[in-house]
Amino acid sequence: MRYIPLVRKPRPASGGPSLRSPKHGDTVEVRCADLDDEGAGIGELDGLRLHVAGALPGETATARVVHRSPHRPEAWAELVTLSARSPERVDPVCPAYGPCGGCVLQHLQYEAQRTWKRTRVGAALAASGLGDIPVAACVAAPRPLGYRNRSKLVCAGGPDEVLVLGAFKPRTHEVVDLAGCRVAEPPLDDVRAALLPLVGAAGVTPYDERLATGTLRHVVLRVNSGGEVLCVFVTAHAPDAPPWEAGVALAERLMAARGDVVGCVENRNPGRTNAIFGPTTLPLAGRQWLDETVGGVTLRLSPTAFFQVNRDVATLLYADVLAAAGLTGTERVVDCYSGVGGLALTLAPRAAEVIGIEEHPGAVADARASAQHNHATRARFVEGDAAARLAELDVADVVVLNPPRRGCDPEVLAEVVRLAPRLILYVSCAPDTLARDLAALATKGYRTRAVRPYDMLPQTPHVEALAVITR
Repeated sequence: MRYIPLVRKPRPASGGPSLRSPKHGDTVEVRCADLDDEGAGIGELDGLRLHVAGALPGETATARVVHRSPHRPEAWAELVTLSARSPERVDPVCPAYGPCGGCVLQHLQYEAQRTWKRTRVGAALAASGLGDIPVAACVAAPRPLGYRNRSKLVCAGGPDEVLVLGAFKPRTHEVVDLAGCRVAEPPLDDVRAALLPLVGAAGVTPYDERLATGTLRHVVLRVNSGGEVLCVFVTAHAPDAPPWEAGVALAERLMAARGDVVGCVENRNPGRTNAIFGPTTLPLAGRQWLDETVGGVTLRLSPTAFFQVNRDVATLLYADVLAAAGLTGTERVVDCYSGVGGLALTLAPRAAEVIGIEEHPGAVADARASAQHNHATRARFVEGDAAARLAELDVADVVVLNPPRRGCDPEVLAEVVRLAPRLILYVSCAPDTLARDLAALATKGYRTRAVRPYDMLPQTPHVEALAVITR
């Protein structure tokens, strides 16, 4: 992606776009020079940093200001027209592009997306004083579309309204229909379409969060590499509510209509919360899990388990972690934030011992079931706080870190350093916290040799990365 110098234009004649101290509702003209971390174009107007959703670097946009920060010279705007278009602009393919807010880079050529993501990782490292670390080209997704193996759908509609299974429009609770989504793996949209007429026929009503009435809050669909689909109906039922008979009927009808749906469960979430899942999951019909294959490993995934939504890129990432580990069969490996055990079980055949540490009980149960299924006798999984569990160990040869977006707590990094591994492999889903943690490790005698970005979520600003760190 090219970087275009900012150009400030003179103030237009009366009646044209205003360029000075724009406020909410003003229309301005701006030339964008970059993308922000959310995928919006960024330009500058007399010292004001302006974010324009839908604009690209090199484009001159007329935009309407929708918010101005009261604390700093920064504002956000919606795109009105373009007077200069980027040669890297393409037509989005999803019918819900824009209102959905999910795949905000669909209008940018795929190669340009990867270039920007590599640059974004490099910029985060440079901002933390690590600009000398080489950043490899961003690993491409084999499928830039149709890759997402999980759909999280909001259920909406009333007695006189058409039922919708979609997503909340950004910063609102307005539901956008996701019919025809091109990012989800094809079976998921077909299952969504088959489910729509069955919900009302089973006497199931959508949950209304304003009135706290109705039953069905969300539908979460997951498909594995064999094309099998697991359906989770998230309801507003209390954990101790009677069995959901209408849900059983709905599940049976869905499985009869779609042979690829192998199981349906109910997850109960009665709280007024933005979290999708509640603590209680109950069977409705068929299986209560999916078996997923990544590389040479089969993973057991329970209904609410976290797993990378792009199995193709996850397979490439796992293989690169294994290669970078350079295991000889004598090492103790610690996989911190191990989740359902994908990386730990990939490394286990070539290590003397692999210890997975994870605080989520359901993920640990999945990992243990997967270890047994794969006959991975060298792998064991422990539940608990990462720092506390690391403190119980005396030594490690290789440590894998795969934290959430917030990165590693300082106590975790301190325990890793105490274990004195020869190699740390850090898998990150947030460039800024990756850079922060690499800088912290550098002060303790660890050097980052290289960073490789991965395009785990094409069409979005999200980027993952693997850092190889040696003592």
